[in-house]
Amino acid sequence: MSGFEYIVQQIVNAVSLGSLYALVAVGLSIVFGVLRLTNFAHGDVMMVGAFTTVLLNALGLPFVPAMAAGVVGAALAGFLIERIAYRPVRDAPDVTRLLTSLAVTYILENLGILLFTSSPRNFPLPAILNESWQLSGGAITFTNINLLTIALTFVSLLLLGWFITRTTTGLGMRAAAEDMPAAQLVGLDVNRLIIVAFLVASAYAGIAGVLWAAQAGVVQPQMGFTPLLKAFVAAIIGGFGSIAGALLGGYVLGALEIFIVAFLPSSVSSYRDAIVFSILIAFLLVRPGGLLKPNREIKL
Repeated sequence: MSGFEYIVQQIVNAVSLGSLYALVAVGLSIVFGVLRLTNFAHGDVMMVGAFTTVLLNALGLPFVPAMAAGVVGAALAGFLIERIAYRPVRDAPDVTRLLTSLAVTYILENLGILLFTSSPRNFPLPAILNESWQLSGGAITFTNINLLTIALTFVSLLLLGWFITRTTTGLGMRAAAEDMPAAQLVGLDVNRLIIVAFLVASAYAGIAGVLWAAQAGVVQPQMGFTPLLKAFVAAIIGGFGSIAGALLGGYVLGALEIFIVAFLPSSVSSYRDAIVFSILIAFLLVRPGGLLKPNREIKL
């Protein structure tokens, strides 16, 4: 494999991983943009989407409808979380909302352990998604699951851009994010807009959860912790509260992780996470607002 082919292969890997981080980070940013709430249960909503897909597929539903149902299940989980846990403390101090978010996280994880045990389960990935395409005599490899991840991320983010900038509800969400009291004064149904924000953000978590499980090959109740943590880093890099920033930060973080492993000695690359967080700290010291400094408006 030539140096050029090796670089192209790593770019493919970086785009695939960055797509997953971007999907999760975008969902975090949607909720934060509207409510100024860091939803730490977002990773567990990924778990709900992945397990729903596994269970329905085990009951005989084909993979694609099961995946769609998993996304719907994740969206419904987000709806219930907002209604049951977050709405009662919406006007509470920030520390109360933070503790509520952490409590929801532990409740969902332990509920998952009670229902499915803590042991990993195989993810029922169709054989066609494990197939690969090879270029340059096999030097560059594209797996179908990588291509599906990139394509679904691209399409879903285009739909999100259309929704936020071209629909009445999306424009209402932007108005509520910019000034919630003013949005209420002009007659916008803020409760409905917040519900929509959770539904959309949780649907993106569901997509990311299914794709993450498909690439890992397994599902388990604690599967959402690592992607949530990485997406949180990505959102900070891009500018927390900015959807465009979350998207950019996801791909920057994906590229950073892949390139650390690909181009640094193994004695150094084994400390990948430590290097990433060290860079994050340095980045926050230099540019605390992120690459795309957000304001109070949800925007692309």
